[in-house]
Amino acid sequence: MVIRFSSIGDIVLTTPVLRCLKNQLEGEVEIHYLTKKQYKSIVENNPNVSKVYSIEKSTEEVVAELENEFYDYVVDLHKNLRSKRVVRRLKCLTFSFHKLNYQKWLMTTFKIDKLPRIHIVERYLAAVQALGIENDNLGLEFYIPEKDKVTISSLPITHQNGYVAFAIGAQHTTKRLPNHKIIELCKQLNLPVILLGGKEDEAAGNLIHNEVGEKVCNACGKYNLNQSASLVEQSKVLITHDTGLMHIGAALGKKIISVWGNTIPEFGMYPYFPKHPEKYVVVENKNLKCRPCTKIGYDKCPKGHFKCMEELKVNDIIEDVLL
Repeated sequence: MVIRFSSIGDIVLTTPVLRCLKNQLEGEVEIHYLTKKQYKSIVENNPNVSKVYSIEKSTEEVVAELENEFYDYVVDLHKNLRSKRVVRRLKCLTFSFHKLNYQKWLMTTFKIDKLPRIHIVERYLAAVQALGIENDNLGLEFYIPEKDKVTISSLPITHQNGYVAFAIGAQHTTKRLPNHKIIELCKQLNLPVILLGGKEDEAAGNLIHNEVGEKVCNACGKYNLNQSASLVEQSKVLITHDTGLMHIGAALGKKIISVWGNTIPEFGMYPYFPKHPEKYVVVENKNLKCRPCTKIGYDKCPKGHFKCMEELKVNDIIEDVLL
């Protein structure tokens, strides 16, 4: 049993563990996955996973069924109170990873950098090292079911000969470029742009489309996650904030322009390309003493100036797209 309840990117980042467990453990290996119901589609098409259990609110919804599975091992890649309750009930050998909470606190509170220069995928894999598991360096995986593959011919004619995918959403406002920056960027790009995001990003997408015109197709809220991934897969390049579609883009092998606000890549969540690091570019403001202000994000800049995003130069992003 592998446990990771949320979110999109974090679950995608567990896929190397699933593959390595499946391929490197001896005998017939059966892997089950426990996650939240809204994220079930991320792993249910993964051929390395035999069964997906999901919850809406409480692990009590499934724990009795899990006890009847008689697992040999539990790999806890969430490591919170909820996952620990499951571990206690299943009473089998359990592996978990180092969350680096103390090091992140030092960095965000005092700007003391004790962070190891290691990707979170490496920390996930270190959790199962005792089982003889080694990193195969094949990267992330994301499987798009046939029914969710978007045909190019269904897009506006303006976008059928190539486009930039732009994942404009983010879980927190301080991880996202302001709309006026996105508008400026879209206007200057020499390629059509498809905006990707959830229903919560639809209004922002409409605003950007209205300001830029037909060069921008607002797909926010119009496609499910797998369909959005299909649009990323068929794009020329993906511009994205520190968000789930960034990791899906890495799993699909796309060139990525990764734009960072109040968080930093040193937390270990940058695009994971173990064999092809040239496939991604990080765009960030490294000249601020207040950054990172948190390991997650805020609804607004605690300093009020939002320089981590406002001072980013659109031309630098455009140059990275054209490389």
